Amino acid sequence: MSGLLLHCGSQYVGREEIARVPTPASTASWHPVPHYKVIETVSDAVQSRGWNIADEQYGLARSGQKLFGVMRLGNSKHPEWSRAIGLRNSHDMTIAVGLAAGLNCFVCDNLCFGASTVIKRRHTSRFDLLSLVSGALDTLVEEFITLELEADNLKLYEVTPDIARIAAVHAAESGAIPSCDILEVLNEFEHPRHKEFAEPSRWSFLNAFTEVSKKYSPGRADVCQRKLTRLFGLDGMPSVLWDGKAIDA
Repeated sequence: MSGLLLHCGSQYVGREEIARVPTPASTASWHPVPHYKVIETVSDAVQSRGWNIADEQYGLARSGQKLFGVMRLGNSKHPEWSRAIGLRNSHDMTIAVGLAAGLNCFVCDNLCFGASTVIKRRHTSRFDLLSLVSGALDTLVEEFITLELEADNLKLYEVTPDIARIAAVHAAESGAIPSCDILEVLNEFEHPRHKEFAEPSRWSFLNAFTEVSKKYSPGRADVCQRKLTRLFGLDGMPSVLWDGKAIDA
């Protein structure tokens, strides 16, 4: 599974520990959903569709107030990656329940995501988690296809060292990575630890970012992935980096 949620300083947790995280009391307008309830609802909905959960990892942030997780599906027949579902939830009113389509690369065990979330409903008294998750999974099927097409497309274009340097700075300016990681990303791109990324393509450049992001906390990794989604055009929209908005490639 991805190293994004397993690193020095972060808190890896299993389902049993998540079940012990207290859920705040509801108010008149806010009804928090227990972290374990989100996981169980998504898991049940996934399995009811005949999808196999091959692996799963979860991380807590802000003393258990935020949950981030990944479920890797075992149904993908693509030779390079498996499909994955990213999920998030909060008990502090900062983020809504969210699901995202992802790809988990077999070679490096890195993750890349498509659209940032397909559930954006806040925790209100009318919040129906089961119906929202069921609808979200329908959307995820389309997101998986878009993400896979965009990932394959990234392999077709070369990234020169000069363009990589400019793009890395732009990624830092956008908040995808801290500026102190620019050189680490460039070094990973120029000297990848996995031979499969030896070709200097946009796909290899994305991998350099995701490889570096493995050291981030769950919350920081979530921000990084959502920023990279937009920068690299993994959501099916024109890429910010390559389509004239940041770099004339």
